[in-house]
Parts: sequence; C-alpha cells; structure tokens
Amino acid sequence: MKKDIGIHERLYPNPVILVSCSYHDQHNIITLAWTGTICSSPPLISVSIRPSRYSHRLIKESGQFVINIPHQGQVGICNYCGTVSGRDIDKFSQLQLTAAEMNKVEAKMIKECPINIGCRVKDIISLGTHDLFIGEVIQVMVDHEWVYSDGDLDYDKLSTLTWCMGRYYKNTAI
Repeated sequence: MKKDIGIHERLYPNPVILVSCSYHDQHNIITLAWTGTICSSPPLISVSIRPSRYSHRLIKESGQFVINIPHQGQVGICNYCGTVSGRDIDKFSQLQLTAAEMNKVEAKMIKECPINIGCRVKDIISLGTHDLFIGEVIQVMVDHEWVYSDGDLDYDKLSTLTWCMGRYYKNTAI
C-alpha cells in the first residue's frame, strides 16, 4: 500500500559537483547537487542556483562556469564549499586548491578534481527558489588515469559522490 507524503522534490540521489566560477578578479566554488544532463546535441548540462548565492552573480555576469566532479576523498571540500560563502573568503586559497586555466573557458577549473567540464551559459530560467543555468559544454578535461587508451572515460574507476536527503554517498559500480 502506498502513502501520499505530500508534494516535494524526491528525485534522489543527485550527483555532487563543485562549480567554479570567475568574474574579473572574483573567483568562487559552490557545491551543488541540483544538476543534470539535459541534451546530447548540443551537449547541455543544467545547474540550479539560488539567486542569493554569491556564485549566481559571478556566473550570470561572466556567462560561464566549470563543473568539477569530485572524487570520494573530497567530501570535506564539498561540505566546506557548500556551507561557507565565497563573498568573504577565497575558497581556492583556504582549501589549498589549484585554480587552473582551461583553454576555452575563462572560469578556473579545480585541478585536484578528476573531471572538469567547461560550460558557456546558453540560457537562465527563473523557476522560483532557484534559477536554472543551462550550460553548453565547450571543453572537458580529465585526469590521465581516468581515461581508456581510446579516449573514453573509465567509468569503473570513477569514485564519485551523490547527495541524498542531507548526506553524501559513495557511488560504486555493481
């Protein structure tokens, strides 16, 4: 028997990502779990961010961002970047992370994350509590050890994270 639990978003778990963004000399990292692939051609990924967040303004002004996919050993980084505002602190410096250049995106990638996806904002849709940023993928950088000789990602080696109802979980292949 089923029970009606009320209206609420219940599509869990969600992938955990670290979004880095830059506008002029301002840089930030925000942890998000409201993200997903929305189109294959052109490759589009969405991220949802509250307008009150510091990263929202940086992405809106710059028109770009980098999705950095953390590995399981970076839970502390994810937790910090999701709970501390970048308005008052440089998260790259505080966490001793490398703000590395990408060829096609001005926003800095997090070198320590195994996968970095550079995106150009294609559209912003105001939805209510969050704005949906639709990013067109324009560059993907991956650490060498995560790539097969044919150039594809070795998904069996990926040790990513998901977020479910206030907790981080490790993803493992079955």
